[in-house]
Amino acid sequence: MDTSLSTPRRQFLRRCGLGVGSLALTDMLTAQSATAGPPTHFPARAEHVIHIFLNGGMSQVDTFDPKPELTRRAGQMLPFDNLQTERKTGVALPSPFKFKQHGECGMPISDLFPRVAECADDLAVIRSMYAELPSHEMMLMLMNTGHSRLVRPSFGSWLTWGMGTENQNLPGFVALCPGGLPVAGAGNWRSAFLPGSYQGTLVDTAHSDPTQLIRHIRNERLSKSEQLAQLQILQALNAKHLAQRPEEADLEARIQSFDLAYRMQMEATDAFDTSQESEHILKLYGEGTQNRQLLLARRLVERGVRYVQVWHGAGQPWDSHDNIKDAHRHVANQCDQGIAGLIKDLKQRGLLSKTLILCSGEFGRTPSVEMGQNGSGASQGRDHNHWGFSLWMAGGGVKGGTIYGATDEFGFKAVENPVSVHDLHATMLHLLGFDHERLTYRYAGRDYRLTDLSGQVVHDVIA
Repeated sequence: MDTSLSTPRRQFLRRCGLGVGSLALTDMLTAQSATAGPPTHFPARAEHVIHIFLNGGMSQVDTFDPKPELTRRAGQMLPFDNLQTERKTGVALPSPFKFKQHGECGMPISDLFPRVAECADDLAVIRSMYAELPSHEMMLMLMNTGHSRLVRPSFGSWLTWGMGTENQNLPGFVALCPGGLPVAGAGNWRSAFLPGSYQGTLVDTAHSDPTQLIRHIRNERLSKSEQLAQLQILQALNAKHLAQRPEEADLEARIQSFDLAYRMQMEATDAFDTSQESEHILKLYGEGTQNRQLLLARRLVERGVRYVQVWHGAGQPWDSHDNIKDAHRHVANQCDQGIAGLIKDLKQRGLLSKTLILCSGEFGRTPSVEMGQNGSGASQGRDHNHWGFSLWMAGGGVKGGTIYGATDEFGFKAVENPVSVHDLHATMLHLLGFDHERLTYRYAGRDYRLTDLSGQVVHDVIA
């Protein structure tokens, strides 16, 4: 176990936020620790992460992995044995989207993402991702926590536990999701056996008014000084309560949440107010909820939030079982400009080099058409596919203009340099300055890590 990340100093910093006068003491100590730099294993290339989650499953053969063989075999059964998918599939379904090469690197990207294609030289596309199961719930848990079945801390929780936060007035880990919860809900940003203060904070970005994004962010009845006096009394009582129950981690986390809620009133409304942006920046990102929340992600990272997860929406918006041509076009149009705007904006501000962007779904989609459950009635949609799918990273030490790995000639299964989710997490942690085998937390008599018992860093996508 690496004890450098579970020292008495960490315990002290966690517990010093209790009792009368705690706010000033916390500010002094955390400010001092921030100037000392994050306790990484080696110099970090990235200091922040923005995970753009296209929940539901982006089709690799319609976005970043062109397969001309699907067009040649249109209407024919594909020669696969024992590739189990969630639902029945039939003949080859050619992509309805056109691919062109983009950037100096000549990266093929479909016309689903014309704005993102302008940033081709900043992208590292991994075409050979694979995973365990074609189930939304299990794959979301695997992609976020490193385990598909058991309760584990999410990537954002591991990162904020390991690196801390740069801004004591905002959560270190924020999940942006408009209109409700994705499949598996808060399990996607849980802290599990890590202290509760490292759990993600959900913000419903369906609202544009900053005071509506976070409920009760402003106290209409009490002044700041009155709130502080009230909080100090409450924290003193809570500290006595906790002293009688020193092992109650949930209680400690709840007490800290009161402290953070007070401090967020100082900065949260400002951070979430996109009306402060210039007309040029607003046009860069474009209109609509998706584009606005991508702008919010930049504003949060700019203010020191360590990990921002940007969900496309409640449920699984990219789950195109029917009519993939219209379904994928609809959701891609909602976010294409904002994703490209985010990359360009971070770049012009000098933030892209230290901000790692990951854009992924939980799995890909089949190259063959989905059938009805009785084996008839082609839907012109695609089923879930965990055997081989694509995602991309940018910024934060990533080698732009890179394509890594490959699926077979139909885009069904990863066959060249397969990359597991644990490999992806190991690579991301490496860019953030952590050896994934040494970033451990002792719980129930065992040293746990995000990558469980596997994971290899993919050095070929690192600059």
